[in-house]
Amino acid sequence: MNEYIAALTQKSELRVMMVCLGNICRSPMAAAVLENRTRKSSNPKFVVTSSGTGAWHVGEGPNPKSKLTWEKAGYDYEHTAQQFKKNMFIDQDLLLVMDKSNFDNVSRLSVDKSDMQKVFYLRQFDPSLKQLNPATDYSKLEVPDPYYEPISAYQEVLVMVENAVTGLIELLSQRK
Repeated sequence: MNEYIAALTQKSELRVMMVCLGNICRSPMAAAVLENRTRKSSNPKFVVTSSGTGAWHVGEGPNPKSKLTWEKAGYDYEHTAQQFKKNMFIDQDLLLVMDKSNFDNVSRLSVDKSDMQKVFYLRQFDPSLKQLNPATDYSKLEVPDPYYEPISAYQEVLVMVENAVTGLIELLSQRK
């Protein structure tokens, strides 16, 4: 656990933003999972949002296959797409990206190291992948974009997201 994450474990409220490309498939699904699993948590209290690096779907609801997948898994979540903006670094404790392209796009908007210390691949928190180095093993940490894929791809994404969210909650809920 790095120093920044260790410091987050001491906060009473954690603001987490999931980030993908269009903010209609992966990031709202990840937000749905995290929000539902932490809804009753008070220490820390999780405030969960999501955004996309592109503006194509701003104002739209989630992709129907994505929403169907999270609802069938028992997650209740409402969503309207928004684009990631530079000022969002200020309002968030963690920015969890889905792939290298998202990481690069968010990085370009960062002002300094304090912004970048908030950016992680979501799957870095999957306990089975913790040995991977995001600088060199990023392809193994990516959550693939299911946008043009059948519903089975969304189900695979959900499993990846659930595993990572489980690890994230366990890590951030550790209190000293």
